[in-house]
Amino acid sequence: MSAIDTGAALPQQKTDYIPVLLPLALALAAFPLIGSFSTWTTLTLAGLAMGMMIFAMASGLTLVFGLMDVMNFGHGAFVAVGAYVAVVAFAPMVALTQSPSLASNLMALIPAMLLAMAVTGVAGYVFERLLVRPVYGQHLKQILITMGGLIVIEQLLYATFGPQLNPLPLPAALRGSIPLGAAAIEKYRLLAVVVGLIVFLALQFTLTRTKIGLLIRAGVENGEMVEALGYRIRRLFVGVFMAGSALAGLGGLMWALYREQAHASIGGEMMVTTFIVIIIGGLGSVGGCFIGSVLLALLANYAGFLAPKVALISNIALMVAVLLWRPRGLYPVTSR
Repeated sequence: MSAIDTGAALPQQKTDYIPVLLPLALALAAFPLIGSFSTWTTLTLAGLAMGMMIFAMASGLTLVFGLMDVMNFGHGAFVAVGAYVAVVAFAPMVALTQSPSLASNLMALIPAMLLAMAVTGVAGYVFERLLVRPVYGQHLKQILITMGGLIVIEQLLYATFGPQLNPLPLPAALRGSIPLGAAAIEKYRLLAVVVGLIVFLALQFTLTRTKIGLLIRAGVENGEMVEALGYRIRRLFVGVFMAGSALAGLGGLMWALYREQAHASIGGEMMVTTFIVIIIGGLGSVGGCFIGSVLLALLANYAGFLAPKVALISNIALMVAVLLWRPRGLYPVTSR
């Protein structure tokens, strides 16, 4: 058989572009209902920014839940820790955060982001070693023990920082909006879009273009074979858990800055949203999680403007609609 015949005999996997077009379809469908182009533009850009912040939090959970088969209901604890790291990190850098210079603000913000990721990554390592490791493969015990871990960490945060809301004002240069014709977009939302895109591209590159990503995906499909080849899958998955926790910390910092306050239950409040996003996207799919986050945020923004009461159930309605269409989510990676 010739090389051409051999290549022709191999099955070609078709790229599914339909889910990628869903946010665009939703935005176009909402435009005639909203009527005003400036209002539609503002809502759309705000929805994209909110989607990026949700993605930053949910991407870590989709790695842990989808790739490791760990039902980590304590993921919200790392979101809260990331928010409080921002409070602590910004305290000695008040001069930088209050400066009207964007460069000075970024000199405070970027180290705070890195510190939040480092602290939550280490916390994730401890959490995995002490709580998750003994219950691998036991979903009911995972739910119970990780939820217990979430409660314990929340109470430790309350004991350390108090029950009150801790203010976390935006850096001065990130306040206000940038006019786009008759529309406007908040400066911080633009930063959120940039951070979310960087996280998405970094995850996609790591999982699809590096040896570590290849080993992770191979370990998901057939862990025993990868172990037989001499690779320590458990050690690799600990790294995945730490990365997921670090992303949760980054998302917690971004969300706390968006709300300009931090409190211990901030992570628990976002748990339902993050689980809905990874279910919509498909377990283990970073691309699906990205599209799901944007879809959910856009729908919430449009529904909040058109019918505020409907916005309260928009995320559940979106999940039901997607699962009726594709029961395993938009881009499922695993067979679970």
